[in-house]
Amino acid sequence: MVTVGLFIRVEARPDKADEVEERFKDVVEIVRKEGKAVVWFALRLGPTTFAIYDAFADDADRRAHLEANLPALRAAGADLFAEPPTIEHIDVVASLIPGP
Repeated sequence: MVTVGLFIRVEARPDKADEVEERFKDVVEIVRKEGKAVVWFALRLGPTTFAIYDAFADDADRRAHLEANLPALRAAGADLFAEPPTIEHIDVVASLIPGP
């Protein structure tokens, strides 16, 4: 069951959009190994607009995930992003996730 999540919106520099997409594809394995996110999605919302949506069982897992990954996101942003990412803490009110 998931109760909380994150919605992180990223605006890539126009000449770096493809690189942002590739970086997000590479991050999947890092998040999988970390084991905190129940679901994790990297989304392309437009030519240079991206988002990450992930959900967690509880706030402790969400905090641990942010603490482990936010520094890398900010470091990548210096070269790839047109502006700092926006990070929204969200509450999950309902979900449909395939289970075992």
